[in-house]
Amino acid sequence: MDKASEAILALEPVTFRYKHELDPDGIPQFGLVAEDVEKVNPDLVARDANGKAYTVRYEAVNAMLLNEFLKEHRKVQELEKQVEKLTAGLQKVSTEVEMSRPASRTVLNNQ
Repeated sequence: MDKASEAILALEPVTFRYKHELDPDGIPQFGLVAEDVEKVNPDLVARDANGKAYTVRYEAVNAMLLNEFLKEHRKVQELEKQVEKLTAGLQKVSTEVEMSRPASRTVLNNQ
């Protein structure tokens, strides 16, 4: 799954309807076009007896998606830790700045 990110990002989901003889109701379907997927990664399609791409191997696409999701999830966790550290550091600096300010003085006008 070395280039899974590039492959996943290159895929373009589509909405389509099956031919009337396959689905008389014409219910909208969501998926990928096998010929387009083949251009991105030939291993992600199943082929007919003539070697022509006829369907997407969604189980492989799903595994790639899960892999990419887990990578992104780990990045988010690291970024959350970094934000916590930066927030704590900012709070410390803000407290130090507040403590280093001279106390306010009241000046009385003697008449």
